[in-house]
Amino acid sequence: MKGMASTLADLLAHPDLGLRLAGSATATLREEIRWVAVTELENPAPFLTGGELVLTTGVRQRTAAEQRRFVRVLQRAGALGIGFGVALGHDSIPPALIAEANRWGVPVVEVPYRTPFMAIGKLVADSHSADHYASLERLIAAHQVLARSLLTGGGLQELLRHLGSMLGTELILTQFTAQLYASSPEAGMPSMDRWVPFPIPTGRRDACTLWAKKPFEDTGIISYAQNLISIELSNLMKQRQAQRALTGQVVNDVVRGTLDVDEASRRLAGTGINSTKRNVVLLAESAAHHRNLRGTTLPAALDGAVTATLDRDLVVVVEDDGARAPALGRALYDHLTEAGIHATVGIGGSYTKPNGLRWSYFEAKEAAGRGLDVNEPERLSITSLLLASEDVPLADMAGEAIGPLVRFDRQHGAELVHTLETYLNLNGSVAQVAEQLNLHRNTVRYRLGQIAELTGYDPAVTADRVQLYLALAVKKVAKA
Repeated sequence: MKGMASTLADLLAHPDLGLRLAGSATATLREEIRWVAVTELENPAPFLTGGELVLTTGVRQRTAAEQRRFVRVLQRAGALGIGFGVALGHDSIPPALIAEANRWGVPVVEVPYRTPFMAIGKLVADSHSADHYASLERLIAAHQVLARSLLTGGGLQELLRHLGSMLGTELILTQFTAQLYASSPEAGMPSMDRWVPFPIPTGRRDACTLWAKKPFEDTGIISYAQNLISIELSNLMKQRQAQRALTGQVVNDVVRGTLDVDEASRRLAGTGINSTKRNVVLLAESAAHHRNLRGTTLPAALDGAVTATLDRDLVVVVEDDGARAPALGRALYDHLTEAGIHATVGIGGSYTKPNGLRWSYFEAKEAAGRGLDVNEPERLSITSLLLASEDVPLADMAGEAIGPLVRFDRQHGAELVHTLETYLNLNGSVAQVAEQLNLHRNTVRYRLGQIAELTGYDPAVTADRVQLYLALAVKKVAKA
């Protein structure tokens, strides 16, 4: 509600002032007065910003030309009206001033001798103060509503609902290209021509944006909402990190085979994983951004999935028969890429029971090691099968076989491990290895002899070659 004297019409209606409209111009009578300026200058324009009621006694406007020029100066400066005090410099308002004011649409108000200019200024100032305090009260009340929506468990969805009601518009909260929350189910993805973006500070550039649909009027509540949303998103990230760490402990025990079947099933159920259903493991690994995997959001396609952090990887367990797994893996990869996380995604098979989850995990881990953006599992992988068996100490065997090569390479700057990998990948062809590594064939044979001497396994012998192949595979998917 406006104060009692915030427009020229309000001042004219005030019984104690005794003001009278002298001219015929009325266009700005109901526009809000920004301030009252008292002046006796011939040209007060440098001191006006627009929207003022200018009060004067006209002591410097003695001629008709001066009076007309004074009106034109005020009109160009954006004054809302002229209050002319009579019985001081002039007994009445000069006709030339009124005529010029009528010509330019500037209202002229006669101020009687008994009414001090200070009284008019005080009424307008009091009106602004009343409006300001009323706005502050409304803003504080709105702050309380938004804060309460979070504190009472309503979350961001409830906060956006209240904020949208306050602004009288629709709101959408996005993270990168994914929509996190919307104030109404009908709201679609925003466009720059119809929506106004408000960045949410999250510590990562362009991570989150609040969109408000045009038109709307912001009374200052949006900036407060931005801070609340930022705090809530930070809290949600910390909750995800903590929950994933706890779930990771359970998944780790299941994967390492330290629990019996009943205990594993019970503990998995506590994390939200139903081991009686068919589950697929998606695994994201990133050497450069593994810390960001701990708290990152998931794409909408993976709503309802259970997530965990295991070692430095993000493990996502989704109930699926395997048909949707490639699409879900791609959705996860695209979402991480949009978040600035460079990762590879491995997909496991679809199995029931805790042992099936172990099998799917090792398939996904081995698949991710192949280095493509999204890697589907190689069915019946003997490496994953042995890793999922708690009775086969394959990791120890791998360390025993490959360890001497790793140490030799480190001490001598050699490339025995790389040579062995290339030899096995090329099916034991010395000629192809020499060509790919740009080496002489005798150099390749010499290195293979070194490998046989250091490990005790001869790459040229089929049984030994299998042992070395498994050891290298395990080195990629398990701690040797």
